[in-house]
Amino acid sequence: MMAIMQKSSFNRKTASRKEVTHERIVEVAARAIRRSGYDGTGVADIMKEAGLTHGGFYAHFPSREVLLAEAADRAGAEAVALSEQIAASVPPEQALPSMVRAYLSKEHREAIETGCPVSALGSEMPRQAPVVRRAATRRIKEMIDVVARQLPDWGQPGAHEQALITVAAMVGTMVLARAVDDPKLSDSLLEAALKKFAPSDE
Repeated sequence: MMAIMQKSSFNRKTASRKEVTHERIVEVAARAIRRSGYDGTGVADIMKEAGLTHGGFYAHFPSREVLLAEAADRAGAEAVALSEQIAASVPPEQALPSMVRAYLSKEHREAIETGCPVSALGSEMPRQAPVVRRAATRRIKEMIDVVARQLPDWGQPGAHEQALITVAAMVGTMVLARAVDDPKLSDSLLEAALKKFAPSDE
């Protein structure tokens, strides 16, 4: 869920041509839903961006909802993997503050297409098909778990509750920071949340 996502690391070593094509469609769709929203993402546009014809879609997916579910799953997996990578790159006591700073950065705010899918798509989720919501929910639970594992009292009920609050605050802050048309207010929202959840040592 943190910061800017890197390019997918799908392992193509033994993938068939169809599997590679399938993965390319999902990769494009994962960016498209974050950029344009679920309702603003059409099959024809995704296939065109992937360099494929619209007619080939049903060779890979039985429905648009199944593609959206795979895209939501991919976007969420990328976010979870990046947050784990950030946590692993610093000493344990710095893991959570580093994750929060990456998430609440101006770079992440501007990188909606490659950033956290929850802050990009959360408000649309209640209107999505059950298969899409299920995929997104699974990744949200993983996000919460990643945050909980960085807390000193991980494994205790209080850690899970603190992780819930932290993730909700981070996502909500990013939603608001992107929503407003006042750059100063947007910056202030990020700065206030950073001060609360990842205060500087200086």
